[in-house]
Amino acid sequence: MDAAQELNDKMMPFARLLGMRVTAASPDRLEAELEIRDELRTSIDVAHGGCLMAFADTMGAMATFLNLPEGASTTTLESKTNFLSGAPGGTKITGETTPIHRGRTTMVWQTRITSEAGKLVALITQTQMVLLPR
Repeated sequence: MDAAQELNDKMMPFARLLGMRVTAASPDRLEAELEIRDELRTSIDVAHGGCLMAFADTMGAMATFLNLPEGASTTTLESKTNFLSGAPGGTKITGETTPIHRGRTTMVWQTRITSEAGKLVALITQTQMVLLPR
């Protein structure tokens, strides 16, 4: 079983609620997609900012998971989002997460979210804490 399928099979409940699907996964890159359905949009028919942030946060956590030593877990320490354009309701967005830093106690990831038209919707940088087993 490849890493993307394994992440989809073991996806955390909140990620399932969002409706995200991992399409590619390795220790160096994670890609996922999400349809902007009615429940995830604002009154002006674009993706809610919290939806975009949650999508990116989940991707960064998954990417960290693929790089953890056995028995370790992770939690988000910090996240910064730049919103650059809207993602219309009824369309699909794609996120791509790549590492900036992979250390022993923290990992930093950058996620680019793009629209179906290829336009950059948001750029997110987040820091994940590595929680080593006791």
